Amino acid sequence: MAKVLVVTSGKGGVGKTTSTAALGAALAQSGQSVVVVDFDVGLRNLDLVMGAERRVVFDLINVVQGVAKLPQALIRDKRLENLWLLPASQTRDKDALTDEGVGRVIAELRSRFDWILCDSPAGIERGATLAMRYADEAVIVTNPEVSSVRDSDRIIGMLDSKTVRAERGERVEKHVLITRYDPARAARGEMLNIDDILEILATPLIGIIPESQDVLKASNVGTPVTLNNAESAPARAYIDASRRLMGEEVAMVVPAERKGFMNRLLGRRAA
Repeated sequence: MAKVLVVTSGKGGVGKTTSTAALGAALAQSGQSVVVVDFDVGLRNLDLVMGAERRVVFDLINVVQGVAKLPQALIRDKRLENLWLLPASQTRDKDALTDEGVGRVIAELRSRFDWILCDSPAGIERGATLAMRYADEAVIVTNPEVSSVRDSDRIIGMLDSKTVRAERGERVEKHVLITRYDPARAARGEMLNIDDILEILATPLIGIIPESQDVLKASNVGTPVTLNNAESAPARAYIDASRRLMGEEVAMVVPAERKGFMNRLLGRRAA
């Protein structure tokens, strides 16, 4: 049965689009048929991260408004034949989306794919509420910063009240994905540690993505990090998270502090 998963956050710049692309690619690599849908109308970044920006002819707004059929707007990934993109419009605004139109598109996507990953804009405005409206599950992306975690807590409240499932008295299954985690900074008290975040959000953890230049390098070449370098630490973390989404039992790896040669030398002297 198809699952609709919204990748959301309260604060911008936490890595939602990167995470949508990485999780979508990882699910597709495991054999699932996947479509990633960009709800960030007016900004449209998911096509850049997927390396499909020059292929966009029709978009989500065109399909919602009946200007184009769904197959005309879907873009097949260049690397994985079971991974697709439904891009956002760069020239319209979120008011062009309607509840009825989004519901119709999601229903049609459910008949074609195993997974529908909705890349939500940040915040609590119309675009974000429509992105989560038909979700069965949610990945709440947060950085280990107080402001990011507090905003994520607000999003959890919206998932419990403004979705179709909530109106039916059902629950959206929620997961927390921590991105840009730096164990050295956490040890120095410069960012929240994992336990602090989970205590505030009281929501199960789906993955911890370490701070890494590999994420930026992958985005710059228009490739999800799980495809660009599957052996990198962030790619392995995203792949593990995708396996947990599919119900597999996968041990959680907490990124550990790497000590350089001088630190190790100084450490030995101190000892």
